[in-house]
Amino acid sequence: MTQKTVLNDAHRRFGAKMVDFGGWDMPLHYGSQIEEHHAVRRDCGMFDVSHMCAVDVAGPDAKAFLLRLIANNVDKLKLPGKALYSAMLNKSGGVVDDLIVYYVDEAQYRVVINAGTAEKDLAWMAERLAEWKLEAVFIPRRDLAMIAVQGPNAKARVWQVLPETRVVSEALKPFFSVTVGDVFIASTGYTGEDGFEITLPASKAEALWQALADAGVKPIGLGARDTLRLEAGMNLYGQDMDETVSPLDAGLAWTVDLVAARDFVGKAALLANPQQAQFLGLLLLDRGVLRAHQKVITSKGNGEITSGTFAPTLLQSVALARLPLGVNIGDTVKVEIRDKELSARVVKPCFVRNGKAMI
Repeated sequence: MTQKTVLNDAHRRFGAKMVDFGGWDMPLHYGSQIEEHHAVRRDCGMFDVSHMCAVDVAGPDAKAFLLRLIANNVDKLKLPGKALYSAMLNKSGGVVDDLIVYYVDEAQYRVVINAGTAEKDLAWMAERLAEWKLEAVFIPRRDLAMIAVQGPNAKARVWQVLPETRVVSEALKPFFSVTVGDVFIASTGYTGEDGFEITLPASKAEALWQALADAGVKPIGLGARDTLRLEAGMNLYGQDMDETVSPLDAGLAWTVDLVAARDFVGKAALLANPQQAQFLGLLLLDRGVLRAHQKVITSKGNGEITSGTFAPTLLQSVALARLPLGVNIGDTVKVEIRDKELSARVVKPCFVRNGKAMI
């Protein structure tokens, strides 16, 4: 049965085209995907991300649990509200899911996991907790909703609607969070733009959605969310990595701490099997559109596109790709599109940031 977020009725009132997304009934767009994309780059937009699952991890062994569960090191989290991007790995070193951990204190954290993998993730966490016999609990917070407001004017619009949050959120550095009453505000996002991700009681979500819309914030669907995240070079679970892919081959080595003495699930596998491929960007030089699973032909062997699209900000097609070691940024490669081999340039896997081209 398809699940619905608390904002489902609001999406329909705003004229959304609804689609099944990982078992959730979600808005693809509200009219024009391209206009929604540009709204976020040039002004601001809001996304319903309530299908994501916030999980509160608490107890005397909460930190010990996360130290063993994820590949990044929660010892790095010293200041209340600090966030950390990482992944849970399986014993073979594949990515069970990517996630964000927010630090409250040594005995309390909030973990946000992906919607389509939530049940699998929770089962994995339960199995590990039982295996390690630690004194901790984790509670999925389905009583909460999440709205992301992104774009150069996003923060100003949020403060217009939630003025009581400005004093504490205005000084937030990237990847930090703060709680104001029952509202949890984080300076995180999935677009490469400034903004907030707001978590609040589900019962208050529709009123906030409407207030933001009244303040001029445009609703944004999954279509623009995907082109925005791809332009920003951000991975999508299930496309750019999954349980068969090492984070070292998915451009996520920076989220893995292999130096600290602590052990974590998948560490032994990563040490035994170092990086096998590079995760790089492609800019199409010929006419066409890059798509997932297209073959990339290089002088060092073949690779594969994991995510590809037409980038509205650049007016060119771009992609993220897993390529052989030895391929260099600036190289020209060939991409098989239908029966043709089209030229593409290898670039750093971040195409647009804060509205500006990075290539």
